[in-house]
Amino acid sequence: MHSEDYEPMKEKTPLTMKDIAREFGTSVATVSRALKDSPRISAERRAAIQQYAREHNFTPNVIAESLRYSRIQPMKVIGVIIPEFTHFYFSSVLAGIEEEASARGYRIMVAQSNEQYEREVRICQSFYENKVCGIIVSQAKDTHKYDHFQRLIDEGVPLVFYDRICTGVNASRVVVDDYMGAFNAVTYLIETGCRRIAFYGSAFTLEISKNRFNGYKDALLKAGLSYDESLTRICDNRTDAEAITPELLKGGIAPDGFFAVNDDTAIGILYTAKRLGFKIPRDISICGFTNGQRAVACDPMLTTVEQRGMKVGEEAADILIGHAEGVIPIDKAERRIVRTRLIIRGTTR
Repeated sequence: MHSEDYEPMKEKTPLTMKDIAREFGTSVATVSRALKDSPRISAERRAAIQQYAREHNFTPNVIAESLRYSRIQPMKVIGVIIPEFTHFYFSSVLAGIEEEASARGYRIMVAQSNEQYEREVRICQSFYENKVCGIIVSQAKDTHKYDHFQRLIDEGVPLVFYDRICTGVNASRVVVDDYMGAFNAVTYLIETGCRRIAFYGSAFTLEISKNRFNGYKDALLKAGLSYDESLTRICDNRTDAEAITPELLKGGIAPDGFFAVNDDTAIGILYTAKRLGFKIPRDISICGFTNGQRAVACDPMLTTVEQRGMKVGEEAADILIGHAEGVIPIDKAERRIVRTRLIIRGTTR
């Protein structure tokens, strides 16, 4: 299926609450209240909006609406989109979501995007058709268009982003303090003697990569070290790290420190450096970002920024349920930041 041939939700919902709001020159919240016959809206305005909706065969998301206006719900299901099940961070976020949801009487429906835009679009469509009360999502690396997310918002489906947020739509989000996590980690590398620190990150189309890169760069500048573009690589997995690191370590003046966007990449750097005869951390210091199980399974154990995935998941579920039950207005984008901390182990001096 080609993305240009796919229009999410079009056949099911030819009209959205946002369309009705535009027609009447009012807000989505006002349209929602009018369709629920709220006395807060004038009888004349209510009748006009309701008639327009009937004439255009408008169908709201029944489950989401019932959750917002009733304390008794027949079905409370949250859709969750994970980029990759195999990544420790995403599995820990999922555990946090499930724990918070379960404690509050909700179930979760989980799907993996496999980092593919078209698959993500299809999952959103499927969740919508299954009438989930809202969706928690970390966007795929491959996602560069956001129509499928905006369509859900227009339909009044609560949407909460975590980790990889979508800046193209106005939706609730939970992130870790990527900038400060990177800034503090690189500052520590500098304070323990590193002067040529390489940065391995994801594509800069992802907000988290931009934030971590900015933290890395600002830490250098604050310490009076100049930024060297030749020490920056787009690399966010172990396989690629093992492929490109020899070039850096063998050519010219080798880096004496590495800051990697995640633990797997850092571990790829670690084993490549050891294989080439470097002593860790005497010759090279290495810092990752996640603090997953692999961080303590390598030799030496990895210094890393703890990302607190469980807490991120709990916060995301709390916001989603707040939207679904009307505690947080559907048109209010809630933003929460989970603090990181540097875990110092054997890969740094």
